[in-house]
Amino acid sequence: MIYAIIVGAIAGWIAGNIMNCPGGLVRNIILGIIGSMVGNFVFGLIGFYSSGLIASIISSVVGACLCIWLARKLTR
Repeated sequence: MIYAIIVGAIAGWIAGNIMNCPGGLVRNIILGIIGSMVGNFVFGLIGFYSSGLIASIISSVVGACLCIWLARKLTR
């Protein structure tokens, strides 16, 4: 649980900076955890699975960026 919160916070912060979407700590944690689920699903579809801290952060960042992109498309 603590591991997911830490990885989520890091991934959410990185994705927020990549997508130019500022936010607070709670938003980054939620975005990173949701991004982790999305990233694992997307990478699982193409046959890649993450194991380890760096791979988890990368898949979480990709998933979080997809979530931000989708949210922007749906709100316009």
